[in-house]
Formats: sequence, structure tokens, C-alpha cells
Amino acid sequence: MSIIAEHGQLLLILACLFGFFMAWGVGANDVANAMGTSVGAKALTIKQAILIAMLFEFCGAYLAGGEVTETIRKGIIDPAFVAGNPDLLVFGMLSSLLAAGVWLFVASLMGWPVSTTHSIVGALVGFAAVGISADAVEWGKVGQIVASWVVSPVLAGTISFGLFLSAQRLILNASDPFAAAKKYIPYYLFLVGFMISMVTMTKGLKHVGLGLDFNECIMYSFVVGIIVSLIGQLFMRGIKDTPANASTSRFAGVERMFAVLMVFTACAMAFAHGSNDVANAIGPVAAIVSVIQSGGEIGAKSSLPPWILLVGAGGIVFGLATYGFKVIATVGTKITELTPSRGFAAELGAASTVVFASATGLPISTTHTLVGAVLGVGLARGIAALNLSVIRNIFMSWIITLPAGAGLAILFFFILKALF
Repeated sequence: MSIIAEHGQLLLILACLFGFFMAWGVGANDVANAMGTSVGAKALTIKQAILIAMLFEFCGAYLAGGEVTETIRKGIIDPAFVAGNPDLLVFGMLSSLLAAGVWLFVASLMGWPVSTTHSIVGALVGFAAVGISADAVEWGKVGQIVASWVVSPVLAGTISFGLFLSAQRLILNASDPFAAAKKYIPYYLFLVGFMISMVTMTKGLKHVGLGLDFNECIMYSFVVGIIVSLIGQLFMRGIKDTPANASTSRFAGVERMFAVLMVFTACAMAFAHGSNDVANAIGPVAAIVSVIQSGGEIGAKSSLPPWILLVGAGGIVFGLATYGFKVIATVGTKITELTPSRGFAAELGAASTVVFASATGLPISTTHTLVGAVLGVGLARGIAALNLSVIRNIFMSWIITLPAGAGLAILFFFILKALF
């Protein structure tokens, strides 16, 4: 009698618990991608950021988190190798979830922003290479993901660097920065609306039945950009220029306008992140549920019942509420000093990179992208503006993530096999 038939109920409960734990890690560690810069730039307080993120992450994960997920995330494992052995797949997915969850827990305790995608990918590679066969791993895919470590931070950093220099030249260095801000910020608002709408439509809304092609996404995003620009201008009407004195800089009014921009980018990045990264936690859960409910059949895709999305969305919100502040502090305040204008450039640079990656099919990490964007903004003010020891720790944690996930998954895989 197969282990699935004998212990199906227990394995389902474990899948939900481990999936929730992994989603907790996504919330505790990854939500800094959406909120870290806003908090660091003082556009939002930590409480406001956590409340906004809870709402938008939950909506993104639940409404746009997907109806169908690949049984094996990101095509890392060749399904042919597990076709006749569903027990192996279930143990592998359980150990991968637990391994990724434990690593995210450790990283969050240390305040390191690591990639949840790379955590689960590392875990799957470890389980597949040792539990099945080294040939079962699609090493080409793994190579693409490793390449994205370099590509995504460099691309995001370059875009953010350029955006901040443009804001400096057009607004901050103008003879009347406040008048220049009134003139140019509507264009930046349009860019924000356009890019964030593209992130959401290209990454998130396939699952709600809105299977838009790329040209349709551009058209709708153009309209959203115009609407966001108009709404932002209404908000900015109430902002008055403050005369510079000993306690305020001459940019105080300008930075308050950029703070309005940042609230828009933060909300939308949280929605896009929830819709995209919830699959890291619930993809393996969906695979386990589908194998157990079908009595051991392994399909290429697994449907996602709404209750699994709730497990993932709930876990993300719980992780964010209980431990999100630690990594938010690292991204927002420890890499470089952020103001609303710098934070805006970083967030828009990161969002633009995510859009580019979606359009070209490049596998990237939102974490690496945002940290690269913050580095780019810091570099615009010279290398002295960066905290190099914090950056070194972050880079080290990125390098460790894949092997840490793999090692933990191998350990848990053998423990689970021994227990059952």
C-alpha cells in the first residue's frame, strides 16, 4: 500500500502547515521589496506601511495569485523522473517547503533581504539531485536563475541611477525647485502609473481570466498612467512650499510631493509582489494536494483551490505583521540614506526592471532587483553614501541562499522518508 493512500490526511495537514510557514517567510522577508524604501524615505511610518502592505499583499495574493500553477515551480525538475513515484514527489515538496521556510526564518531574524524564489529553487534542486537523480534537475534553468543574480540588480540600479539624476537635474537643481516639481512631477506620476500597471498586468492578472497580450497591457497601462497622474495632481494641490530655515531644507515642499508619489508606488508594488510571489509558497502545496487527491497521479499543472490561496495570503500577512519590520529597516535605512525623491527613483527603477523581465521571460528576484535599485540611487551620490558592510552581508546572504535551501531540503527529505 502506498504511503499516500495510508497517510494522505496527515501529509495534507503537513503540506498546509509547511506552506503557511513558507508564506510567513515570504511576508517577513520579501515584503520589504514593496515597503522598505517608503519607510526609509519617511513617506510612510512603519505602522502605515505594514497596514497598507497587509491589504495590498493579501489582495494581490488572493485575487491575482493564480488558479493554476506548475506542479514543479519554474520547471526546475524534469517531471519524467518522478512520473512513477508520487511518494517521492510529495516528500520532496514537503521537505522543500520546510527548508525554504527555515532559511527565510533565519534570514529574517538576521535582517537579510534574500530571495524567496531562490530559497524554494535551491530547496527543489537539493531534493531532486539527491532524492531522485542529478539528471532530474534542469541545470540550464538553474544557470539562468544564477545569471539573474547579476542581471537584475545591475539593470535596476542603472535605471534608478538615471531616474534620480533626471529628478536632480530637472527639479532639485532648478532655481525654483518647488515650481519645477509642480511642472515635472505629473510626468513622473504618469510613469509610475504606467509601469506599476504593467507590472500588475504582465505578472498578476492572467489568473483572473484577463489574459491580455503585451500590446493590450501597454494600452491599458497608458490609460492608468493618465488617471494616476490626474489623481496625484489633486493630492499635490494641497502641498504648499515651505520657506527654508534652520530646521527645514529648501526641498521640504518638493520632497512632500515625492512622498505622494511613493505611496502610489508602494501600494502597487505590494499588490504585484503578492500576486507573483505567493506561488513560491503555495505551488508546492498545490502539487501535494493534487497528487494526494488524484490518488497518486502527477500532472504537469495543478489547479489551485481558493482555500490554498487563503493559506498563502494569510501566511504572507501574518509574516509581515509579526516580523516584517526587520528586513524593511535593512532595505529602507541601512544601505543608504533615502529621501522621498531617492526612494521614488529606486521603486520605479525596480518596477521597470520587473516589467522588462516579464516581457522577456527573464527569471528575476524582486529582492535582488530592489536592493540593486537602492544601490543605484546611493551611487548617484557617490560611493561614500553607501554602507558597504551592510551591502557585503546582503551579497553573502544571496550567495548562501541556494546552497542553504538545498542542504536543508536534503536533510528534511531523509528525515521525512525515515519517519514514514
